[in-house]
Amino acid sequence: MNDLVLGLMDRLRAGDVRALGRAVSLVEGGSDLTPELLAACFPLTGRALRIGITGPPGAGKSTLVDRLARHFRDVGKTVGVVAVDPSSPFTGGAILGDRIRFQGFADDSCFYARSMATRGALGGLARATADVASVVEASGKDLILIETVGVGQDEVDIVRLADMSLVVLVPGMGDDVQSLKAGVLEIADVFVINKSDRDGAERLESELITMQSLGHGLALRWVSPVVRTVGSTGMGTAELVLAITDFENWLGVEGRLESRRVTQWRERILDMVQGELLREIRRVGLGDVELGELALQVAGGLVNPYVAVPGLVSKLRG
Repeated sequence: MNDLVLGLMDRLRAGDVRALGRAVSLVEGGSDLTPELLAACFPLTGRALRIGITGPPGAGKSTLVDRLARHFRDVGKTVGVVAVDPSSPFTGGAILGDRIRFQGFADDSCFYARSMATRGALGGLARATADVASVVEASGKDLILIETVGVGQDEVDIVRLADMSLVVLVPGMGDDVQSLKAGVLEIADVFVINKSDRDGAERLESELITMQSLGHGLALRWVSPVVRTVGSTGMGTAELVLAITDFENWLGVEGRLESRRVTQWRERILDMVQGELLREIRRVGLGDVELGELALQVAGGLVNPYVAVPGLVSKLRG
């Protein structure tokens, strides 16, 4: 193992926050050391509970994450937060909110937060979110809170990473049947109606309950509870923590957590293989310049992409 990785891992296990920040930066930036670093982190993962918090923009996800983090720290659990922020489509930059969101944890060595830019990735997460979460977990955190960027109905990548998914909604968003639409609502293990002091909270709760009653085989699966909160005041936080605990207990029987993680790893392994194949294709002659030239030729009708692409793949076999 590389000496830098060895030293970094020793400091990481010892609780060195600077080492954790350095490791996360290496992984997020795609350093050449990333594969070795992630391989060293892997044996230290699998113990933390990963809680995903997703929902539309403006639902108050960040405030709820802050409330949950404070609660779990108060009961003695170590907490890591990975928060994904939107990137500018023009500059690629983002306002990374960790310093704004979590100022109250500045002197807490048992808490770590990292904001990441999506950098054009869809699905509510950044491409390196899963790897960053693994590094944070390897530092010994009991819980990892993963906050997605504000998502739409079909952006459900969080379910491939988190052990449980909280879907945060607010009254007055969308039409009267928003709760009956497929997509992000179908991944909820717990529904959170935040800003529930607004008009329409009771109606939204009724719609969510009705939606679940229309499902089949309710006795055989978890029925997602609906919890009302007001993140700005902390109202409902205790009820939300109770719902999280109930679902954690439900996951802990009949191999449910293991089954969920097997499904997640199937998806992640495929993503990893695709990434390695793409890197190998670039190595054999399809870098940015070559890709640009090929795209120009295809757009001009000089090259048939359905012939060119299989030819590129065949280079990997030769």
